[in-house]
Amino acid sequence: MPAKYIFLFIGDGMGPAQVYAAESWLAWTEDELGGTGRLSFTKFPYTGMITTYSANRNITCSSAAGTALATGHKTNNSILGRTPDGKDLKAFPYILKDNGYRIGIISNGPVNHATPASFYANADSRHDYYEISLQIPESGFDFFAGDGFKDFNGKDKNLQNIDEVLDRRGYKVCYGMGDYERVEKCDKLILCQDDNRKSGNRDYIVKHTEDSEISLADMVQTAISRFSGDDEPFFIMAEGGTIDWAGHHNRTMALTEKVMELDAAVKAAYRFYLAHPEETLIVVTADHETGGLALGCGNGNNIDWERLSDSWSEAGKKDILDDGTNSELNKASNVGWSGESHTAMPVPVFAVGKGAERFTGWYDNTEIPSKIILDGNLLTY
Repeated sequence: MPAKYIFLFIGDGMGPAQVYAAESWLAWTEDELGGTGRLSFTKFPYTGMITTYSANRNITCSSAAGTALATGHKTNNSILGRTPDGKDLKAFPYILKDNGYRIGIISNGPVNHATPASFYANADSRHDYYEISLQIPESGFDFFAGDGFKDFNGKDKNLQNIDEVLDRRGYKVCYGMGDYERVEKCDKLILCQDDNRKSGNRDYIVKHTEDSEISLADMVQTAISRFSGDDEPFFIMAEGGTIDWAGHHNRTMALTEKVMELDAAVKAAYRFYLAHPEETLIVVTADHETGGLALGCGNGNNIDWERLSDSWSEAGKKDILDDGTNSELNKASNVGWSGESHTAMPVPVFAVGKGAERFTGWYDNTEIPSKIILDGNLLTY
């Protein structure tokens, strides 16, 4: 039997260097080179590495990688939840749902973005955001949370507000925790950031978390609170999507902040695990690495976290540095980036709880679903 309570965390763009960049920065804050600066999930007892290539590329995109993690099958870049020849794939949360699990799909990016959508939708193109959103009610899943919706009114901005469509189909869309608290007893619910009310998700900006913003940890804790009031099993997928965005822009300090935001969400799940250690599984992994991050470039032997941190603070923890200045800052701080896109590097897996020992070793991302549900034969199409 699968674990009764299952958490899958996906750090979008989070390769080994991204994980250790956050740990290196944490160690520096403790005036150490290493040791005390540990993320919660790197302390998990079981670790592994997974390959990430797609069906047609050495370097995957998020929809192909998300499809592999959700369905156990490879597909081509840009396809979502379908085989390269167009057959719909069944994501494993549907199998769990058929077996009585409550399902939560969470991201600090858009609800209809590639990674979360891989767990509930099928599309020829990951960019068919409006059509992907329409599949939320078809999923029957219990809870969604995210930044907002891409293409809120469709690609040409001429369609009905997507929240109105979803509300008519049985899913209440609420904006901010105040709105949520007024409707939290709704059976099917989608929680979005307050400042995306009646609009599409925000363009990417690196910024310090505002007081009114719902953190990824808050989203996860909200799902736990909704699901743990009874004795029913549940599955929660939570994506740290903004790690990828910081990687695309080579913003080193923003990256560390976003990895730690994911870690805070993992800590929320870990607190639940401590109360239910024999019944809970937590898996933390990534869909791919972004940016080709290297902790070391040129001839330096130390990462100049002081320089990076001071520049980040002076900028008000916002992405206001132009690309040239940012590149010079990285180089002067002995941080290297090979580019602004994804790479083919394998990514780590960390696991704790019931069945966590299955996630050790070197294997492919398509093996993650069968290790969670314990039956790869169910992953058919």
